[in-house]
Amino acid sequence: MVDEQRVRADTPGVGTGAVFLDSAGSSLPPRVVTETVIGHLRREAEIGGYRAANERLDDLAGVKEAIAALLNTTPDTIALSDSATRSWSDFFYAVPLRPGDRILISGADYASNAIAALQRARSSGARVEQIPDDEAGRLDLEALAAMMDDRVRLVSLLHVPTNGGLVNPVAEAARIARAAGALVVLDACQSAGQLPLDVAELGVDALSATGRKWLRGPRGTGFLYLRPELAASLEPGRLDLHSASWTGPDEYRMAPDASRFEFWEHDVAARLGLGAAVRYLLDLGPDQVYAAIAERADYLRGALGELPGVRVRDLGIEHSGIVSFTVAGVTPVEVRDRLREKDITVTVSHASSTLLDMSARGLDAVVRASPHCFVDHAELDRFLAAVGGL
Repeated sequence: MVDEQRVRADTPGVGTGAVFLDSAGSSLPPRVVTETVIGHLRREAEIGGYRAANERLDDLAGVKEAIAALLNTTPDTIALSDSATRSWSDFFYAVPLRPGDRILISGADYASNAIAALQRARSSGARVEQIPDDEAGRLDLEALAAMMDDRVRLVSLLHVPTNGGLVNPVAEAARIARAAGALVVLDACQSAGQLPLDVAELGVDALSATGRKWLRGPRGTGFLYLRPELAASLEPGRLDLHSASWTGPDEYRMAPDASRFEFWEHDVAARLGLGAAVRYLLDLGPDQVYAAIAERADYLRGALGELPGVRVRDLGIEHSGIVSFTVAGVTPVEVRDRLREKDITVTVSHASSTLLDMSARGLDAVVRASPHCFVDHAELDRFLAAVGGL
């Protein structure tokens, strides 16, 4: 079991009477993360950004080492960025597309991914198609297999949607897609930090994630994993003197690994904070943290389902730490705002973020509660009583 006393003591935002249930948005960082970020900013103010960064070169390299340990890979397969969206897009826009190519997306795919796919299809002559859902709301693996042919260039998989607790069978889907010769990119924005992510077992070509959610890192951080063989064959749409070397008046050579997807300029303090967050998770024991998150979410999911007028909206068979629900006669925005008056933080997921899924279910929005391991059961009960009072 996770050391709840330690986790709560390490999190300045808890124990104040507030209830925080938005780790799917931007979680509360442990103290070591904020101290790492602030400490480096102070050092920059004392000696300048260049000298301060040079003092931390080993620690900056350690950020990739920590992420690689979490994903069961090597540091050279990791590219650091400022967000999951940046990481996903940098990979996606580097994949060559031709007229007639097919891009497959899931029904729960995130708006940013879908918009990028539509834009590239429009400019390249490719087309975007939706993978059907099964009866439980997950990716339909049989339908995916039937869709595969040699024109499918790229399959975009979403591990956990932003609007609910569904967990997709992405490892199985990746095997189907790659067996047919397609590239597979996994959006792990909502799963990194709350579900196991072993890239060897998942079998994906690329994976994108953010630091600010379940990993409890700073905003403005993210990373991209690239299968080693792929990292050496793709050319990013943008390069600089970090991602490539200027080798002659009209020649350049790209970095041989995933760092070709990085730029030289970055927020050093934020990246150090991301490294601190990942190492904190590794020190706690990822499996114990994942289990604690799942237990809290299951507790909320079951209790909310018993409240009159409350309907849990989570699909799927296996569930994540996101619990989505609606309250009869009260809009999701009103639920969020009335809970905020009681110092309870939840958020709202609107149809514009997951248009295909929400439209198919006739939903305009849902309330999203996402408890991390630092939330105790007394706080969960306070939230439930407040929802019941609506």
